[in-house]
Amino acid sequence: GQRRHEDAFAYFRDGNRARGEAHAYNHANVVGLFDSLIEAFTPALLRTLADVGDDTRRHVFIVGMPRSGTSLIEQVLASHSMVHGAGELREIGLMAIRLGINDKNIPYPECVLEMDIRKLRECSGSYVSKIEGGAAGAVRVTDKMWQNYEHLGLIELIYPRARVIHCLRDPLDTGLSCFQQSFGTAGPPFAGNLADIGHYYGQYRRLMDHWSEVSGLETLTIRYEDLVQDLESESRRLIDFLGLDWEDDCLRFYENPRMVRTASHAQVRRPVYFSSVGRADRYRAHLQPLVDSLKAGGFLDG
Repeated sequence: GQRRHEDAFAYFRDGNRARGEAHAYNHANVVGLFDSLIEAFTPALLRTLADVGDDTRRHVFIVGMPRSGTSLIEQVLASHSMVHGAGELREIGLMAIRLGINDKNIPYPECVLEMDIRKLRECSGSYVSKIEGGAAGAVRVTDKMWQNYEHLGLIELIYPRARVIHCLRDPLDTGLSCFQQSFGTAGPPFAGNLADIGHYYGQYRRLMDHWSEVSGLETLTIRYEDLVQDLESESRRLIDFLGLDWEDDCLRFYENPRMVRTASHAQVRRPVYFSSVGRADRYRAHLQPLVDSLKAGGFLDG
């Protein structure tokens, strides 16, 4: 019972403290980056460059916070005969970094305002070659790098007909799951501190609100809670969104032998379980810094 939750929480907390300052999360840097994305990717810019990208409909980007259901969604989709699940690809983030290395020394994302269309087209080459390997014959290819939500403006310029699936999960459950997941040293800097997780969550939602206002990308929002509550109808929505015919194998995703290399590898090997919904309630007493920072951002009531 309660005692076990207390012990478990102390264990997570100590483990995260041990990660040390090398992983310090800088609030101002994240706010600054997201401000610059919001300033650069205006409706005017997206309209001006609307027709320069590759008009393939093959690419599907699954985005959201870590632990929000991205692995489960990719596994459901990849169980369809026409879909290749490419896992978490770093390519889009690397593309943004490369664009920031230019003759005029203009950092990303400001450099997109000066963007040479040829350069933009060249950019997408590395992404295509990265996925070609396993994707032969697939009509859709999914990339579930959660952090690509930062780059939806860039994705729209390169692949204006790409589809985006946004996974949204209860902020307290998301935060607790990030904190508990021993991401190891490669984990996101915010994950080891509850107040940082709450702050980052607020920034992520702020940027997603911007994209929902300016982006022309076809986007489907899936709530994690709905997905585990009614796997079949949410899965059907997903397959329909990809413009594909339904296949029953999508509901047997846990039998799919494909490799899952992320923190969720154990979960996608079994049918959906409900214990992950509302988990934060059991730890509420320990979550005050997360609760406070989410309230400050307007993401929790009361």
